[in-house]
Amino acid sequence: MKDFLDKSLRRISEASSRAASRAEKLREFSHITTRDSLLEMVGKKLKDRRLVLVSNREPYAHVFRGDKIAVIRNAGGLTIALDSIARALHSTWVCHGGANADFKVVDAEDMVAVPPHEPSFHLKRLKLTRREEQGYYEGFSNETLWPLCHLCYVRPKFLPSDWKAYDEVNFKFAQAVAETAEKGSVVFLQDYHLCRVAYHLKGMRTDLVTALFWHIPWPNPEIFRILPWKREVLEGLLANDILGFHLKYHADNFLETVGLGLECRIDWEKNRVERGDRVTQVGAYPISIDFDSIFRQSQSPSVLKASRDITAENRMGGLKLILGVDRLDYTKGIPERLEAFDRLLDTHPEFLGKVRLVQIGVPSRTGLEDYQQVVSNIEERCAALNSRYSTEDWEPVLFLKGHQDFDTLLPYYRMADVCVVSSLHDGMNLVAKEFVAASSNDRGVLVLSRFTGAARELEQALLVNPYDIAGFAEVLYQALTMSPEDQKNRLERMRVTVAENNIFAWAQAILGDVIRVADSQPLKKEQEA
Repeated sequence: MKDFLDKSLRRISEASSRAASRAEKLREFSHITTRDSLLEMVGKKLKDRRLVLVSNREPYAHVFRGDKIAVIRNAGGLTIALDSIARALHSTWVCHGGANADFKVVDAEDMVAVPPHEPSFHLKRLKLTRREEQGYYEGFSNETLWPLCHLCYVRPKFLPSDWKAYDEVNFKFAQAVAETAEKGSVVFLQDYHLCRVAYHLKGMRTDLVTALFWHIPWPNPEIFRILPWKREVLEGLLANDILGFHLKYHADNFLETVGLGLECRIDWEKNRVERGDRVTQVGAYPISIDFDSIFRQSQSPSVLKASRDITAENRMGGLKLILGVDRLDYTKGIPERLEAFDRLLDTHPEFLGKVRLVQIGVPSRTGLEDYQQVVSNIEERCAALNSRYSTEDWEPVLFLKGHQDFDTLLPYYRMADVCVVSSLHDGMNLVAKEFVAASSNDRGVLVLSRFTGAARELEQALLVNPYDIAGFAEVLYQALTMSPEDQKNRLERMRVTVAENNIFAWAQAILGDVIRVADSQPLKKEQEA
């Protein structure tokens, strides 16, 4: 990483100011947070407290492949990011075990050490019934909260049975944490699936400090007020000592929602909510990636060989590659991306036979009708594009649908001339940052939706409004025709941004605040669950 920063900073220094000394530029990066500096901070400040991570999704899944059990590292941005923290801090991670071999490898307490090649933390898996999965996950989480918080014009559903299942499963998560956490532990909850866990947990264990990071947007009060269980959701979130969002805009939306929905005192200067004897600190903590790990892995001989193999197998030699990597979700703007690509080929026929769009689509929530329609729509559009433009030697679109191990994505990131992130609404979007870290040293253009949190940080990306198809197509043209020098300069600046604001800096910011709260609350006697 030092070699990369040295090279990048030298180029940036030369481009911005010939007079600026390289030594001065390097000194600006003496504060970069690394895995080691995070460990040092936690070791000094966390003291006798342990860290427990909690999420719905598991970072590693065990699946049957014939008679053998294989381990899959899940490719979602959230799980990849938190995996780095769990390894660094040797944490316990409580999660839902949903893969078909998950409970064949756990011990009597439903725990298993991961990753298998270098065990450094433990998963505690929670077993849910099919009814619980339908109500808690498919229902309230993804047919109520998800569309409520994303402005993509999909109407949320409000079913009392879904809410009941959601609250019951959150209670089960709280029980699992209460049984697992050591005295005085810091419990770090993830996302909208678990907004009632702290509420239940604080009734079981008074010695725990809890923080929840909300990974999706928070809507304005006018939108949130239609939720029938808005009071219970707000009370659940305010049971946490720390509540984090990606953007200050989302944190402000939350505070306004609380002010209109509950009797409380809001300290806008300190971003705190005081309700009874409980104080919740609300803040913005933009999440990121383990830049150094992804950068190094993308340069490995195995990734370079995989890139060559993929190029040969799919006859992509000499083609410009546009890449999309997304869950198959209506918030990701994939149909809009395909429509813009169609317009590009129609208005710029010089690209016929010279460019290919590779769309990697990870199935998501396949039991829900809205998501089934998304997949059907994408498949139909891909087929129509190939039918319209294909020749004997060339197809414009390659749609790769399936669950992907993160390692299999790296060759595509490295191969891509252009990576397109066209989300209609997104809390952050880590695919954009993964591409910046993993792309080829000397080329790569990021086309990024204005409606992602990442657009606030990656200023050198080509920003696009995915609803404006004509404008979208022209941005694709700009990306494909950008000079090598411009590509290099933009990519290196974005790499410096992501390297500096990495996953360990995110963890240090939010955990630092959690530790400060913990230090202000001396360890209490443990209340038995």
